[in-house]
Amino acid sequence: MNSPVPFSVSQFDAGLTYAAPEIFLGLAACAILLLDLLLNDEQRRWTGAWSVISLAVTALLVVVQPVPAKIVALGGLFELDRMAQVLKVVTLLTVAAVFVYSTDYLRRRAILKGEYYVLGLFATLGGLVLISAGSLITLYLGLELMSLCLYAMVAFDRESGVAAESAIKYFVLGSMASGTLLYGMSIVYGVTGNLELAAIAGAVHNGLGDNIGLVFGIAFLIVGIGFKFGAVPFHMWIPDVYEGSPTCVTVFIGTASKLAAFALAMRLLPEALAGSQLDWSQMLIVLAVLSMAIGNIVAIAQTNLKRMLAYSTISHVGYVLLGILSGTAQGYQASMFYMISYVIVAAGAFGMILLLAREGFEADKIVDFRGLNARSPWFAGMMAILMFSLAGLPPFIGFWAKLGVIQAVLGVHYTWLAVVAVLFSVVGAFFYLRIVKLMYFDEPTDAATIGGSTLMRTVLSANALLAFGLGVIPGTLLHLCARALQ
Repeated sequence: MNSPVPFSVSQFDAGLTYAAPEIFLGLAACAILLLDLLLNDEQRRWTGAWSVISLAVTALLVVVQPVPAKIVALGGLFELDRMAQVLKVVTLLTVAAVFVYSTDYLRRRAILKGEYYVLGLFATLGGLVLISAGSLITLYLGLELMSLCLYAMVAFDRESGVAAESAIKYFVLGSMASGTLLYGMSIVYGVTGNLELAAIAGAVHNGLGDNIGLVFGIAFLIVGIGFKFGAVPFHMWIPDVYEGSPTCVTVFIGTASKLAAFALAMRLLPEALAGSQLDWSQMLIVLAVLSMAIGNIVAIAQTNLKRMLAYSTISHVGYVLLGILSGTAQGYQASMFYMISYVIVAAGAFGMILLLAREGFEADKIVDFRGLNARSPWFAGMMAILMFSLAGLPPFIGFWAKLGVIQAVLGVHYTWLAVVAVLFSVVGAFFYLRIVKLMYFDEPTDAATIGGSTLMRTVLSANALLAFGLGVIPGTLLHLCARALQ
């Protein structure tokens, strides 16, 4: 990551201005928690509306912040650069869309409670803190704030035994991964004598790159990053948690938390440990190949759409890791483009499940999409756009994302890795195109009208059309990612 010379704020309290979006979101979440106590079940929609407005205002505060160079503030705990600015805006807008998708789903199941929105806001706050972390301490605090909220959100439906089981599995495995990550951080601190990412980077460049203790620390960090990403072999929790969670929680975990995991990887590896790139890139090669293989092959056998999308997530994480392991500016830009484009498409795909769901019917089986074109040609078209994007077919956005990371590994002469990526991309196209075939060539098994509020249908349509538009004109997002990592 080639960054301008950082601008440091010497006084601790002077840097609070740069953390204004995080401060506002934290205060807004507390206020919404208190206001929700005054509402009855019929008025609970206002909690969702206030939450979406809070996210929009926070995004506006992020956008208006001038970032001429990297800014280091709050005693080195907080840093603000263009990458953080872009990831924060995408995270906030994604969570706002998720809340819009979720409201009708929660109401139909009589679980429209303020806790869902408050936990989501605090999880988002944790993600923002992680994205702007300038120290190992801030990284861990942001990660744990987000993770603890996600554990509670998975068990949000108290009447569901499956959700409770998924939450316990997520909590136990997540706690182990957090402990492993913390242990890796402690080793890195012990070797370098620093907690600030910039100071760690300087120590590694000044001769610690080959230190055996540092290599051990990096190995533990990779385990933690792999779990938060959901990369093989640390993927065990993803299919069960995706399937067992209420779909409104699944879409949150499958989108916003992945952006935070990407920020975690970028802060720890290219930024803090760039001097040991040869060590961690070899580890990431193993994770990337296994993730692409297991994710694409196992997804073929799935009949539950949420489990299929879970294994799809695992495979896409493998492609994101390809760009990071290349260790080049081109690779980092390609990974960021891939991560943002995947989040946009995944939000729409899970949103389609929420749209088709109704009281007593989850619409989470692949066969539930049979004959969708006969029921709603418009939303069948929107789902087709999303599936073509995930499959990586041109000219959809997924094609440009995969092309970018493959070009990045070719640029560092990993030709065999590029060939593997292409082969597994062909394998993965099968299960995405199968859904398109079911929608257009099979007879519908469900004659119910498609529900969803006008707002939800509008946002979901805009979501799919955005994915299509960015595929037709990818230059805008590519330029944004390139500028963010300059």
